[in-house]
Amino acid sequence: MANKQPMIVVSLTDQVLQVVNSGTVTADYPISTSRYGSGEQQDSECTPRGRHIIRACIGSGLREGAVFDARRATGEIYSPELARQFPNRDWILTRILWLSGTEPGLNRSGTVDTMRRFIYIHGTPDSEPIGVPDSHGCIRMRNRPVIELFDMVGPGTLVDIRP
Repeated sequence: MANKQPMIVVSLTDQVLQVVNSGTVTADYPISTSRYGSGEQQDSECTPRGRHIIRACIGSGLREGAVFDARRATGEIYSPELARQFPNRDWILTRILWLSGTEPGLNRSGTVDTMRRFIYIHGTPDSEPIGVPDSHGCIRMRNRPVIELFDMVGPGTLVDIRP
């Protein structure tokens, strides 16, 4: 029998990301979604709802705390000193799972396109809140858990973001 790829389910209400294999939750992580709530509109900084897929997995093999800018590793490793040097940076760390909407008019195409909005599941500094909405639209996770998740999934994995 062929192995089925897991599915990711994100609960905006509970601030939890679950990995589901054949109907069974096999991993459960606290997350942080947008401080502005849910929504799909370009420039809203809201977390989009609906069915998505992982378009790309970025950062394989990089150290925990690797810093990204425009989906490219900068060569930096996050530290409190680096944070003081760049106090207004929205830190994208360790791994990136870049999402693409699958529902035209809801989260794909036009002014509601998740991929063009650069919505990711990514790592964040330990100093940032998790379990409460606080991001700029992305789904933030702690760094070790995002490495675990990255190793469980791949491009094409379904991601269902629920209210």
